Amino acid sequence: MKRHEFLRGLHKATANRNYLEIGVNDGRSLTLSRVPSIAVDPAFKVVTEIRCDVHLVKATSDDFFARDNPLGHLKGGRHPVRNLRRGRSPLGYWRRTTLDLAFIDGMHLFEYALRDFINIEKHSDWSSVIVFDDMLPRSIDEAARDRHTDAWTGDVYKIIEILNRYRPDLVTVLVDTQPTGQLIVFGADHQNTVLKDKYDEIIAEFQVPDPQKVPETVLERVKAVTPETLLGADFWRPLARARNRGLSRSRGWQPLRSAVESLADGR
Repeated sequence: MKRHEFLRGLHKATANRNYLEIGVNDGRSLTLSRVPSIAVDPAFKVVTEIRCDVHLVKATSDDFFARDNPLGHLKGGRHPVRNLRRGRSPLGYWRRTTLDLAFIDGMHLFEYALRDFINIEKHSDWSSVIVFDDMLPRSIDEAARDRHTDAWTGDVYKIIEILNRYRPDLVTVLVDTQPTGQLIVFGADHQNTVLKDKYDEIIAEFQVPDPQKVPETVLERVKAVTPETLLGADFWRPLARARNRGLSRSRGWQPLRSAVESLADGR
């Protein structure tokens, strides 16, 4: 299954109410959205018809997230929440915009993708689904930091090890899409600051010159599930239902976590 076909299925499976995309390019992935969306790219050239309420942002993702209320375009953007008991809005009390589905396909260097995840997680919850593109390079040349091939993933595959090591509370699922795979992240926690706190330490270890030492498990897609398996999982409907009801992490995520982990482990 090609990546855009998989993304189409993911929009349907997640029943997402909003969408954020980092890396627009020509807009082909953005055409899949039918919900309020934000798409960020410093040099996009959209050549396809967009059929959603979208805020196109021509900026780097770092600059975008540095804005005041970057997700204000989405339903539920930051605004005072009425105190129903007293009939007024308490000072400084804001409703937090929570992303349902986010797609990271920006600069193909792991440190950029990591910053994008850190910023997206601040606006996410346990029920958010976060997707990294280009996670399964097909060769060492394709995974180089210094691009010298036509097809190029860069070294974003390193996100797999980084999340597994520093954020074992998350559940990650590698997906064997064509041409270069994707990583789906479940269980985001907007209060967790480990990646931000350890960012310099991570960069010091993982930023190395070419050629990159790509693990054989990545090149051979050993732990990747088929797109059909993930899209056909039975946890999507309960996840969407719990999300829409506003269930807390303990009440919503914990009952579903084992099902997601079982799929990730191939059980």
